[in-house]
Amino acid sequence: MTASAGKPVGKAPVIPYIACWSSEHRPQGTLVVRGGGIAYADEGPYERDDLGVLWKRVGISPGKGRPELGNVHFLRQRHAMRKLLCQICGGPSDRTPEGTFWLVGEDADYPELSKPGYVTTHPPLCVPCAVTSVGTCPHLRKRHVALRVRTFVVAGVHGALFQPGGLFPVMYDSGGVAFESWRLGWVLAGQLIMELDEFTVVDLEAEHAAYLKRAEAPGRAFGQSPDARRRP
Repeated sequence: MTASAGKPVGKAPVIPYIACWSSEHRPQGTLVVRGGGIAYADEGPYERDDLGVLWKRVGISPGKGRPELGNVHFLRQRHAMRKLLCQICGGPSDRTPEGTFWLVGEDADYPELSKPGYVTTHPPLCVPCAVTSVGTCPHLRKRHVALRVRTFVVAGVHGALFQPGGLFPVMYDSGGVAFESWRLGWVLAGQLIMELDEFTVVDLEAEHAAYLKRAEAPGRAFGQSPDARRRP
């Protein structure tokens, strides 16, 4: 899903962990051509990741200003992908022997879901947040598919694409670039791309029922209900 989530009637809006806040915008600075790719003219030591990919600049002040539900925070998206965190609450995503839980905004008959190699910029979720998202996000109310993903790999980045060569950087498109691509030096990255290789389509209601059953067992020893420990 995107960082957006709707506002349920009579309830506070759901603010996803990966959503950007108005206080977090930063000037991008001047881009130059350097060393066979793009660079910031005043580039600092933490502008690139461990593969040398240049990333968009963004501040870190969640909760300050207005939430921008349609904009993804670049660093939190990276963190959620790398650590397999829920994109909504920021806690651990749901993982069982059947795989890590993902929710994608597609129709069930979408052709790319019938074969390995589905790619997404959306981190996984915990099951309660998936249920909440389907109830509040207009896009997911229309179409969504729940997946249990057994094997996956961070495969590339999505961002602004610049024309190779020349004296000055010229942006011409936006899109995904695989880590093995020669274009990697010419992208200003904004999100990580995950490739889902082995996965099974599952029923969200059945997954939620199984989650509640799993959560109930340890709580009985302490006299707690699942909702007392974690609310969607």
